Amino acid sequence: MDKSKWEYKKLGEVCTKASSNIVLNKIKDSDGDYPLYGANGFVKNIDFYHQPNEYIGIVKDGSGVGRVNIYPSKSSLVGTMQYILPTGEVTLSYLKYFLQSKNLGRYASGAAIPHIYFKDYSKELIPVLPTKEQNHIVSELDQLSAIISLKQQQVKEYYALIESVFYDMFGESIRENKLQIKTIGELATDVKYGTSKAGGTEGIFKYLRMNNLTNDGYLDLNDIKYIDLSDEEVEKYVVRKGDVLFNRTNSRERVGKTALFDQEEEMVIAGYIIRVRLNNEISPVYLVRYMNLPYMKKVLRKLAKGAVGQANINAQQMKSIEVPLPPLSLQRSFAEKVKAIEHQKSLLKQSIAETQTLLDSRMQEYFG
Repeated sequence: MDKSKWEYKKLGEVCTKASSNIVLNKIKDSDGDYPLYGANGFVKNIDFYHQPNEYIGIVKDGSGVGRVNIYPSKSSLVGTMQYILPTGEVTLSYLKYFLQSKNLGRYASGAAIPHIYFKDYSKELIPVLPTKEQNHIVSELDQLSAIISLKQQQVKEYYALIESVFYDMFGESIRENKLQIKTIGELATDVKYGTSKAGGTEGIFKYLRMNNLTNDGYLDLNDIKYIDLSDEEVEKYVVRKGDVLFNRTNSRERVGKTALFDQEEEMVIAGYIIRVRLNNEISPVYLVRYMNLPYMKKVLRKLAKGAVGQANINAQQMKSIEVPLPPLSLQRSFAEKVKAIEHQKSLLKQSIAETQTLLDSRMQEYFG
């Protein structure tokens, strides 16, 4: 591949940007046939659209800033995103891969709410190749992307498998009220709020915030902060393997996120998380998967108090949640099955990471 003969132009010469003025609370009554998308994907259908043709959307504000995707015709984006429209010299898919290769998040400014500006990244140089060559590059990158998408779907199926195993083992007994019922408060030996201290880029302990708990009950350590604590504070706020973590404050859709702390390394929790240590009547794995059932998600939303943007379930409310208790031997058997599934899921995620690395290297080869 002889790149010395390639023609390069500034990004701003081959595409234009357009803004969205859509604010969610102003269109809550809008309902129609046209999809609206946000930083995390589909939001809702509305009765109008901004873009008649396919287009690229970039997250320009907040969480996920710099993320790039292609969106369908006759759709729109929320106001925290930006439309990118090729002018004809490059294809949509070719432009998408170029933008993804540039890690636009590095252009972010603003501490509280990161923001990127088109005027900054529009100066990036993009190779403007004949359409046939663009299509060849896109075809190769599409194949790798398709492999990643397939494996990501398989990971989702593993999540569903754990839920299926839970229902197979305990569903009938729970539905027919055959099991002893106890509250979390009766099953806990210790319940503590996290620290109100702010984390930073340095510190002895990794610092878990509410974004480090996923909505399906796992830890996400990709965006981690650090903190120092005095010896007296450590026992109050440190979490150890086997602790259950409960997110007490979040949006109404996400409040009550519950995850198992399964790391060997001790970490510290922020104030919006409650640490629960359990007695020997219940398996932490069983409790966490129970709390992540769709039925329990509804229970948690009803239990939450406060506004849509800031709902809360305090420690007393959490301790009042009732949990059906199968025999401990069955709980342990379930935990072993979950462990085996999690191992397979981990291998699959490792394979995804390796394929992503290959995709990134190929994009760098073309666009770096």
